[in-house]
Amino acid sequence: MTGMIILGILIAAVVALALMYNNLVTLRNRFKNAFAQIDVQLKRRYDLIPNLVEVVKKYMQHERETLEAVIKARNSAVSANNQAAGNPGDPGAMKNLSAAEGMLSGALGRLFALSESYPDLKANQNMAQLQEELSSTENRVAFARQAFNDAVMSYNIGREKFPANLISGMFHFTEAQLLESTESPEEKKAPKVTF
Repeated sequence: MTGMIILGILIAAVVALALMYNNLVTLRNRFKNAFAQIDVQLKRRYDLIPNLVEVVKKYMQHERETLEAVIKARNSAVSANNQAAGNPGDPGAMKNLSAAEGMLSGALGRLFALSESYPDLKANQNMAQLQEELSSTENRVAFARQAFNDAVMSYNIGREKFPANLISGMFHFTEAQLLESTESPEEKKAPKVTF
């Protein structure tokens, strides 16, 4: 009789451990899927940038440094994104991606600010369309980043809770890194309104 009770307890423990393990796998796959959605939007953004540079190049012939900075920042961001896509939970890869995206956003911001000095460029239909598409893509990236960060948070909480933390340690469910915003400190500040 006691042997049956012990066997029942062991079976219940194994089932509970299997359920916790499966839950961690599910949570990990959710945040990886969420990163795949970011990846799609970032690739769309990266594909738009060479078109933007081609349109701008015709008007801003004396702004070669700015155009080169945009292309260099884009290439760095593509490389960082590829690294992050290989392992979306890797803290180093996510920090590199955040930094590269911040550099790209800054370079694009400088490009758009300079474009204001070129009336013909501002009036160009292709430029307006590309700016609109980039803006739309930025919004999609922001929503995808939020979904990713929510999934990472659920995964991290799930792996840290007792008794799942015992399973997460044994099976190397390591902490996943959030993808931070790429906005500069100036962009994060609320606009100052005066009357």
